[in-house]
Amino acid sequence: MLKTDNLLSLKEVATYLGISKQSLYRMVKGGSIPAYKVGGTWRFRLSEIEEFLKRSSNLRGDRS
Repeated sequence: MLKTDNLLSLKEVATYLGISKQSLYRMVKGGSIPAYKVGGTWRFRLSEIEEFLKRSSNLRGDRS
């Protein structure tokens, strides 16, 4: 059996991160955040977004 992972839309991830859709789109195009194009729309794996957040906070020195 395959392990499923939540796929989120661009709008959902922008809301989750508290940024605009345009800012998220720039991050996707720049390759700084993991994303997949499915049927012409961007999709994101929740687990990868959470890992991205973890890595980003570690780079800034956050310890929360």
